Amino acid sequence: MSSTTIVVLVVVALLVVAAIVVVAVLAHRRKQLQERFGPEYDRAVDRAGGRRPAEQELQERAKRREQLDIRPLHPAAAADFAEQWRQAQEHFVDAPSESVREADVLVTRVMKERGYPVGEFEQQAADVSVDHGNVVEEYRAARDISLANERGEATTEQLREAMVHYRALFSDLLDAEGTGRDSAVR
Repeated sequence: MSSTTIVVLVVVALLVVAAIVVVAVLAHRRKQLQERFGPEYDRAVDRAGGRRPAEQELQERAKRREQLDIRPLHPAAAADFAEQWRQAQEHFVDAPSESVREADVLVTRVMKERGYPVGEFEQQAADVSVDHGNVVEEYRAARDISLANERGEATTEQLREAMVHYRALFSDLLDAEGTGRDSAVR
C-alpha cells in the first residue's frame, strides 16, 4: 500500500469514528431530554414537526428555567397549601365549579411561591414542564376543562377530572425534593 492510500484510510476511519461519536452524543442528548420532559418530549415533537426543532425548543426551556429562582416551599407554607387543597376538594361535593376555580388559583399560587413566573398560560406550562414534565399534560387538561367551566360547558364528571389533573401538578409542586407525590395531598 502506498502512503497516500494509508492516509486516505486513516482519514476515512477518523471520519467514521467522528460520525459514530456525533450519533452517540445526539442519542444521549435525546435520551436525557426524554427522561427530563417525559410525555412533554413527545408533545413537543408533535407540535414542532420533528425531533430537531422540538429538542431545540426543550433546550431553550431548560436554559430559561436555569435563569429562574425556583425554590422549595417552606414547610409551613407547604402545609398551609395542603390544607387549602383539602378544603377545595371538600367544596367539590357542594360546588364543583367553584372548587375547580379554587384549584386553578391554588396551583398558580403555589407556582408563584416556588418562583415560577405566572401570567400567560402556555409560558407557565412551558416553564413548569422543565421540572414537572411528567404532569404538565395533566395541567393542560385541567386548564382546558377549567376554561370550559368558565363558559358553563363542563359536566360534573369533567370537573372531577379537572380536580384529579390539578392534583397531579399540585402534589408535584408541593414535593419540593422531587421524591414523588406529597402524601398530604390526597
